[in-house]
Amino acid sequence: MKPKSPRESFTQMTEIVLPNDTNVLGNLMGGRLLHWMDIVAAIAASRHSNRVVVTAAVDFVEFRSPIKLGEIVILKARVTRAFTTSMEVLVDVFAENPLNQVSRNSNSAFYTFVAVDQAGRPIPINPLIPETEEEIQLYESAAIRREIRLQHRNSNTNAITSTNTNLQV
Repeated sequence: MKPKSPRESFTQMTEIVLPNDTNVLGNLMGGRLLHWMDIVAAIAASRHSNRVVVTAAVDFVEFRSPIKLGEIVILKARVTRAFTTSMEVLVDVFAENPLNQVSRNSNSAFYTFVAVDQAGRPIPINPLIPETEEEIQLYESAAIRREIRLQHRNSNTNAITSTNTNLQV
Protein backbone atom coordinates (compact mmCIF):
# COMPACT_ATOMS: atom_id res chain seq x y z
CA MET A 1 0.00 0.00 0.00
CA LYS A 2 1.18 3.47 -0.87
CA PRO A 3 1.90 5.75 2.11
CA LYS A 4 0.12 9.11 2.03
CA SER A 5 0.69 12.46 3.71
CA PRO A 6 -1.95 14.28 5.79
CA ARG A 7 -2.26 16.96 3.10
CA GLU A 8 -3.60 14.32 0.69
CA SER A 9 -6.61 13.80 2.94
CA PHE A 10 -7.19 17.48 3.71
CA THR A 11 -10.84 18.40 3.23
CA GLN A 12 -12.57 21.74 3.72
CA MET A 13 -16.30 22.27 3.80
CA THR A 14 -18.18 25.55 4.11
CA GLU A 15 -21.73 26.04 5.34
CA ILE A 16 -23.89 29.01 6.27
CA VAL A 17 -26.09 28.90 9.37
CA LEU A 18 -29.69 29.21 8.26
CA PRO A 19 -32.81 29.56 10.46
CA ASN A 20 -33.56 25.84 10.19
CA ASP A 21 -30.09 25.08 11.64
CA THR A 22 -30.61 27.08 14.85
CA ASN A 23 -32.09 26.65 18.29
CA VAL A 24 -34.45 29.13 20.00
CA LEU A 25 -31.46 31.35 20.90
CA GLY A 26 -30.44 31.74 17.25
CA ASN A 27 -27.34 29.56 17.70
CA LEU A 28 -26.31 26.65 15.50
CA MET A 29 -27.67 23.43 17.01
CA GLY A 30 -24.94 21.13 18.33
CA GLY A 31 -26.39 18.13 16.51
CA ARG A 32 -26.25 19.93 13.16
CA LEU A 33 -22.61 20.87 13.77
CA LEU A 34 -21.73 17.28 14.73
CA HIS A 35 -23.43 16.12 11.50
CA TRP A 36 -21.31 18.50 9.41
CA MET A 37 -18.17 17.47 11.33
CA ASP A 38 -18.88 13.79 10.67
CA ILE A 39 -19.31 14.45 6.95
CA VAL A 40 -16.06 16.39 6.53
CA ALA A 41 -14.17 13.82 8.63
CA ALA A 42 -15.60 10.93 6.59
CA ILE A 43 -14.51 12.57 3.34
CA ALA A 44 -10.94 13.03 4.68
CA ALA A 45 -10.84 9.40 5.87
CA SER A 46 -12.15 8.16 2.54
CA ARG A 47 -9.58 10.25 0.66
CA HIS A 48 -6.81 8.68 2.72
CA SER A 49 -7.98 5.09 2.50
CA ASN A 50 -9.66 5.12 -0.93
CA ARG A 51 -12.35 3.05 0.76
CA VAL A 52 -15.82 3.29 2.23
CA VAL A 53 -15.43 4.34 5.86
CA VAL A 54 -17.62 4.19 8.93
CA THR A 55 -17.48 6.31 12.07
CA ALA A 56 -16.14 4.30 15.01
CA ALA A 57 -15.67 7.01 17.65
CA VAL A 58 -15.79 10.72 18.36
CA ASP A 59 -13.60 12.12 21.10
CA PHE A 60 -14.62 14.86 23.49
CA VAL A 61 -16.26 17.75 21.67
CA GLU A 62 -16.26 21.14 23.33
CA PHE A 63 -18.51 23.94 22.15
CA ARG A 64 -16.19 26.90 22.86
CA SER A 65 -18.35 29.64 21.42
CA PRO A 66 -21.82 29.69 19.91
CA ILE A 67 -22.13 29.98 16.16
CA LYS A 68 -24.85 32.47 15.29
CA LEU A 69 -27.52 32.58 12.62
CA GLY A 70 -26.01 33.95 9.40
CA GLU A 71 -22.41 33.09 10.27
CA ILE A 72 -20.26 31.07 7.91
CA VAL A 73 -18.93 27.76 9.23
CA ILE A 74 -15.62 26.46 7.86
CA LEU A 75 -14.81 22.84 8.71
CA LYS A 76 -11.30 21.51 8.07
CA ALA A 77 -10.34 17.85 8.39
CA ARG A 78 -7.25 15.71 7.84
CA VAL A 79 -6.04 12.29 8.83
CA THR A 80 -3.55 12.48 11.71
CA ARG A 81 -2.68 8.77 11.99
CA ALA A 82 -3.48 5.53 10.20
CA PHE A 83 -3.46 2.25 12.07
CA THR A 84 -4.19 -1.17 10.52
CA THR A 85 -7.83 -0.64 9.52
CA SER A 86 -8.69 2.54 11.42
CA MET A 87 -7.58 6.14 11.19
CA GLU A 88 -7.84 9.22 13.35
CA VAL A 89 -9.13 12.42 11.77
CA LEU A 90 -8.79 15.90 13.28
CA VAL A 91 -11.67 18.27 12.57
CA ASP A 92 -11.29 22.00 13.29
CA VAL A 93 -14.33 24.27 13.05
CA PHE A 94 -14.16 28.00 12.45
CA ALA A 95 -17.03 30.47 12.59
CA GLU A 96 -16.78 33.61 10.48
CA ASN A 97 -18.85 36.74 10.72
CA PRO A 98 -19.61 37.55 7.06
CA LEU A 99 -19.97 41.29 7.73
CA ASN A 100 -16.51 41.90 9.19
CA GLN A 101 -14.87 38.62 8.08
CA VAL A 102 -13.54 37.98 11.59
CA SER A 103 -13.01 34.26 12.14
CA ARG A 104 -12.68 32.26 15.37
CA ASN A 105 -12.00 28.62 16.19
CA SER A 106 -15.21 27.41 17.78
CA ASN A 107 -14.77 23.63 17.94
CA SER A 108 -12.42 20.74 17.33
CA ALA A 109 -12.58 17.00 17.80
CA PHE A 110 -10.86 13.77 16.84
CA TYR A 111 -12.93 11.24 14.93
CA THR A 112 -12.00 7.60 14.37
CA PHE A 113 -13.01 5.87 11.16
CA VAL A 114 -12.66 2.28 10.00
CA ALA A 115 -12.28 1.37 6.34
CA VAL A 116 -14.62 -1.44 5.28
CA ASP A 117 -15.15 -3.71 2.31
CA GLN A 118 -18.47 -4.27 0.51
CA ALA A 119 -19.60 -6.67 3.25
CA GLY A 120 -18.83 -4.12 5.98
CA ARG A 121 -15.71 -5.93 7.27
CA PRO A 122 -12.64 -3.87 8.27
CA ILE A 123 -9.84 -3.83 5.70
CA PRO A 124 -6.23 -2.57 5.79
CA ILE A 125 -5.50 1.03 4.82
CA ASN A 126 -2.57 3.08 3.56
CA PRO A 127 0.05 4.13 6.10
CA LEU A 128 0.34 7.84 6.94
CA ILE A 129 3.64 9.71 6.68
CA PRO A 130 3.60 13.01 8.61
CA GLU A 131 5.73 15.76 7.10
CA THR A 132 5.55 18.90 9.25
CA GLU A 133 6.38 19.32 12.95
CA GLU A 134 2.69 19.73 13.76
CA GLU A 135 1.80 16.60 11.77
CA ILE A 136 4.52 14.62 13.57
CA GLN A 137 3.25 15.80 16.96
CA LEU A 138 -0.36 14.87 16.08
CA TYR A 139 0.82 11.52 14.70
CA GLU A 140 2.75 10.63 17.86
CA SER A 141 0.02 11.77 20.26
CA ALA A 142 -2.59 9.78 18.27
CA ALA A 143 -1.22 6.55 19.75
CA ILE A 144 -1.97 7.87 23.25
CA ARG A 145 -5.46 9.00 22.27
CA ARG A 146 -6.10 5.59 20.69
CA GLU A 147 -5.03 3.79 23.84
CA ILE A 148 -7.39 5.96 25.91
CA ARG A 149 -10.25 5.23 23.47
CA LEU A 150 -9.61 1.49 23.64
CA GLN A 151 -9.43 1.53 27.45
CA HIS A 152 -12.65 3.51 27.61
CA ARG A 153 -14.37 1.14 25.19
CA ASN A 154 -13.21 -1.91 27.15
CA SER A 155 -14.33 -0.46 30.48
CA ASN A 156 -17.75 0.40 29.02
CA THR A 157 -18.07 -3.09 27.52
CA ASN A 158 -17.25 -4.64 30.90
CA ALA A 159 -19.76 -2.39 32.66
CA ILE A 160 -22.50 -3.27 30.15
CA THR A 161 -21.75 -6.99 30.39
CA SER A 162 -21.81 -6.79 34.18
CA THR A 163 -25.11 -4.90 34.12
CA ASN A 164 -26.67 -7.33 31.65
CA THR A 165 -25.54 -10.28 33.77
CA ASN A 166 -27.12 -8.72 36.84
CA LEU A 167 -30.37 -8.12 34.97
CA GLN A 168 -30.64 -11.75 33.94
CA VAL A 169 -30.71 -12.98 37.55
